[in-house]
Order: sequence, then structure tokens, then C-alpha cells
Amino acid sequence: MRALNRPSDAPDRRSAALGLLLVATFLIAGCAHTTSRSNINDAEKKLWTGRISLQTQSDPPQAFFAGFELNGNPARGELLLTSPIGNVLGLMRWSPDQAVLESGNEVKRFSSVDALLAQTTGAAIPVAALFDWLKGVNTRLSGWSADLSRLALGRIVATRDAPAPPAQLRIVLDQ
Repeated sequence: MRALNRPSDAPDRRSAALGLLLVATFLIAGCAHTTSRSNINDAEKKLWTGRISLQTQSDPPQAFFAGFELNGNPARGELLLTSPIGNVLGLMRWSPDQAVLESGNEVKRFSSVDALLAQTTGAAIPVAALFDWLKGVNTRLSGWSADLSRLALGRIVATRDAPAPPAQLRIVLDQ
């Protein structure tokens, strides 16, 4: 025990404690959300908020995590992505004519929302099926399967087996 209290170990212990504090802060911030009296994840309003993660079993594996606010429908809408501490990562807007990603001072244009999401997250996400899943409609899509059994609790898990690499999309809705 005495060896741990040497003066030369003090900076290392402080650095470790600071590192643990930062990790704990990010984890707590990632779980925090405000509540309201109305359910903002209402299919009639076409607005959903929560957290999203996409993990792709590529080489090397890729993982994308963000808070989100999704508004609209598969043809026209916007998706705001935020970091666990609330910083805006990007704003995606799409219409039948184009899809745009605004991130900081940079604006990128894409031919479709599917191309935009594939470039941004590292894997193609089926936008039309995603909107259906959020509404509780288990739309079947080649290569994808969705588990909506916990949608009443605000949770959706969708898995892509094909095309390779496999991917898993998890959504936790604010309630």
C-alpha cells in the first residue's frame, strides 16, 4: 500500500481519476434526455427523437452513435444528429430532387437520401422501411429484418445480413 502513495504516482492517479470522470460524464450525458407531457414520438406528427446506433461488422468494424431528431417521411424530411453532449454533428435534408448534408460550414449534396445515409453512417439504411418501423409497420426488406416487439418501450432493432458486411441498427426513442 505504501508504494501507491509515493509522490511520483500522484500525477498518474490524478490523470486516471480525470479520465474516469470524463468517461462517466460522457456516459451520463448520453443517457440524459428531457421529458415532456406529450409523446413527441407520435406517428401523426411525423417527428421522432431519441438515440441511434449503427454497428457494421466490416474490416475494421465501424460504429456510429448519435442523438437524433427525425422529421418528415421517406420522400421529404430532415434528420438532425447530435453528439452525446448535444453538439450538432450534422443536419440532413432530403426531397425527391436531392439530399443535402450540412455539417459545420460544409455542405455536401447527394443524389438521394439513401446515398447520403450510406456515406454518412458507413452503411446503407433503408429509409422507407425505417419510417414504417417507427410507425410500427414491420415492412419486409431484402437482407433486413426488424424486431419491433419492444416498440411500445421505444426500442427498435434491425439487422442486415445481406449485402455484406452485416450491420445492426438500434433505435431508442424518447418517450
